[in-house]
This record gives sequence, C-alpha cells and structure tokens, in this order.
Amino acid sequence: MASRLNFILGLLATGSLVTAGPCDLYSTGGTPCVAAHSTTRALYSAYSGALYQVKRGSDNSTTTIYPLSAGGVANAATQDTFCASTTCLISIIYDQSGRNNHLTQAPPGGAASGPEANGYDNLASAIGAPVTLNGKKAYGVFISPGTGYRNDKASGTATGDAAEGMYAVLDGTHYNDGCCFDYGNAETNNKDTGNGHMEAIYYGTCSIWGKGAGSGPWVMADLENGLFSGQSAGTNTADPSISYRFVNTIVKGKAGTWAIRGANAASGSLSTYYSGARPTASGYNPMHKEGAIILGIGGDNSISGQGTFYEGVMTSGYPTDATEASVQADVVAAGYATTSLTSGTALTVGSSISLRATTSGYTTRYVAHTGSTVNTQVVSSSSSTTLKQQASWTVRTGLGNSACFSFESKDTSGSYIRHYNFALTVAASDGSKQFNEDSTFCPQTGLTDQGISIRAWGYPTRFFRHYANVMYIATNGGPQFTWDAASSFNDDATFAVSTGFV
Repeated sequence: MASRLNFILGLLATGSLVTAGPCDLYSTGGTPCVAAHSTTRALYSAYSGALYQVKRGSDNSTTTIYPLSAGGVANAATQDTFCASTTCLISIIYDQSGRNNHLTQAPPGGAASGPEANGYDNLASAIGAPVTLNGKKAYGVFISPGTGYRNDKASGTATGDAAEGMYAVLDGTHYNDGCCFDYGNAETNNKDTGNGHMEAIYYGTCSIWGKGAGSGPWVMADLENGLFSGQSAGTNTADPSISYRFVNTIVKGKAGTWAIRGANAASGSLSTYYSGARPTASGYNPMHKEGAIILGIGGDNSISGQGTFYEGVMTSGYPTDATEASVQADVVAAGYATTSLTSGTALTVGSSISLRATTSGYTTRYVAHTGSTVNTQVVSSSSSTTLKQQASWTVRTGLGNSACFSFESKDTSGSYIRHYNFALTVAASDGSKQFNEDSTFCPQTGLTDQGISIRAWGYPTRFFRHYANVMYIATNGGPQFTWDAASSFNDDATFAVSTGFV
C-alpha cells in the first residue's frame, strides 16, 4: 500500500494533468463510475468539463466552475470573482461520468416538504466549506438541515439487486443526529417505498435504528427504514466512531452481500467495518434499489441531517478492495486541508466590540439586546451605561468551530448571541452541541465592501441582518421569511466594527 501511495503521490500535480483519477481507477478495476460528483476537483484525469454551477444573489445569474486544467482542482477564483459583493448558491453539481446524472435542488418528498415556500429543499452556500487541495483553494458542499440535492431520473445506476459501489469524501467534524445525511442510491418518487429500496452512505450520530461503537459519528448504510452498521439493527462494535477532519466513506453491495469501509481521507489506508450478508429483516435480500441519486437528504426527503460533501462517485459493479485501496491513495494524494473560514476585518478574541448598522437612515443604530431579543438600538456617548453594555459584545473563540467566533453578552456573562428559529437571541450557554453550533458565526468582508458581514456557521446561506430593527439570520432573497427579502439585503447585512462602548 505504501509503494502504491508513493507512486500516486509522485504522479499527481494538482491543477495540472494527472495520469489517474478515482474514476479512471474504478474503470481499470472493471467497475466504472456511473455518477461522479465533486465541487473540488475533476475525478477523471482527462476531465475538463463542468464541475458545478453557482447562482448569484444580486441578479440570479449563473456561472459554471471548471477545473483549472484537465484532471485538476476547481477554479475557485472564477467563483470568487463572480460572487464578489453578493451571495452565491450551488445550483447544480454536474456529473463527470458523461451520463448527465447531475444533482439539482431536491423536490419535496414523503417525509417533509422542503423549507422553501415552493416546497423544494434549500441550495447550499457556495462559500460554506472552503478547503485547499495541495494548496489550491476549492469549495465543498455545506449541507445545513433543509438543504438537499437529487436526481430522480439517473442513468446507469443500480436497480433491483444489481451490484454497485460508492465512496464520498466528507467533513468528519460536521454532522448531527438527524435523518439523514446521505449520498447514494434512493427512491425515484421521493417517498419511502419500503425496505431495501435504498443503498446510500450515511454519516452522523443517528442511532434510532442501528449504530456503531462509542458515541459516533459512524459510517453506516441507509437501506431505507433502517440505518445499518452491520447485518442487523443494533450495535456493530466493529464500526468505530470516526471524526477525522476529512473522512473517506464507502458502501458497496451485490446480491446477498454488502460492506462498509472508511478511512482518514488525508492519510493512511482503508479499514473494513462490515463485510458480509445482507440484513435478515424482510425486504433487504434481495434488494429493491430504484436508482435515484441523493445528497444530504433521506430517500423520502428527510431533511434534518447535516454534513459537508467534497467528492463522491457511484459505480456499476462491486469494486474490489484493491481498487478501493487505489482510490483511497488517490484521495490522500489530492491533499485535502483546511483553510480560513473568515475574511475582512480581523476580530481579536477577548476584545470588546460594537456592531453598527450601515444601511442609510439607520447608521446611529447598533446591535444590542433587550432581554433575550437581539435588536438594533440608537446608542451614543450620552446613552445610559446599561444601554452601552447591551450594545457591547466580547469576542470569543467559536463555541462550535474554533475557526470562527462567538459573541458573549457584555452585561450577561456566560450568555451568547445564538440563532433560534432564525431569530437572534441572547441565551445562557447550556454546553450542548446544538447551542455551540447555533452561537458560532463567521465574519467576512462586508457585502457592500465595507465593514463586515457575519454568516451563521451552521447555516452559511444566512447572515446577521436587521429587519424592522430586529436581528435575524437571513438568506438573500429567501423566500422563506419576510426578513429574507432581497431589497437592501447587502446594506442590512453589513456592519461597521468598532471598540465596544464598555
């Protein structure tokens, strides 16, 4: 394995022509890709076509992101230029296999309608998951609850009990216990059509049906009406909790047999967490796969899961362990690494700041709070000490992600700004994972090119915004809530930073 890895490391030159990509390796192994999705890089050495499309908030126009060169990393600079001074969403994730199995905004399904007014799921922020591949910037797909992609008319994917394989490179630190953050094979009608009608990778800590060792997160398989870590519902102690920053996840199945595998996507080799017989419960042997493709949701459009997707494929046929070892080496050689989640005016942990509205007619108003409600209030040097304290915030390291920040109330020690039902509130920390994530925010260069704009870490399409003098996390143009209105969004979501009043 070490010699193979060293060989591929020597061949790969990110951003330039490579001799083999994951789908080249699968093809050589006799199990070609029938779907290949990535917003970070080409998955074939000769591929120079579209990776993904972004839609701009300022005018709803779109542009397509391509690799820097054949077989290379995505041209992130194209996105950055196109999306400057506005917001962008990932509207299409293109299939590189040539079968046109593109992923687009998921429609409503049997479990729930999407959170958008038209029933469709949300699209992902184009900037929510920045990374580098061998030093070159790219963006992943940050899935918040309510976000999802789908293709119900896929070509060449496995149906019935046909053999298939799949892998996905994910953020091993971004997950929850919701159902279901999936990538893979699902129903074609967006409804639960019974046991064995899905075969998809799941990653998270949902333990309603089955689980692995420890407290998770685990790689499991969503086979519909069950997340399986092994042959039966319950605990498979051989399926470990893993939380590498970048994790490679594998599920594959054929008649009577299936497997779960995983690894650190930045180093090392694959481990097998389960390989054996299909579940004994009715409906799973033989399988009844339908061949649709999902990302970020369950087969019936269950939308409470969260996670981050960088790349993944589905194959025709059951890949060998040797083929998957080669793919793992290729993924490692791609050089995934973290990069900054923030930009613009630097914030200093421990400092006291104030945030002033920049919208014309509101420039005397500052982000403050009245009880638990975060709002904007007129504050000046002659204001009361109480109001000055309410309009001052201590910058803390992000409770849910140390690459971003949290804002502690100056007058209520131990209480932080958090979002709850998309409104901003001040609440005492309960130490929970949910609270920590909801109170973590990532500043960036202001959308009006002045000051800063502040996006929610867990919902990177949503920014601090004042609307009717109340503070929310809002999406540019929504259209879910009144405070998502596109009119004056950039102004309302941009704030001037200064030293706190106290």
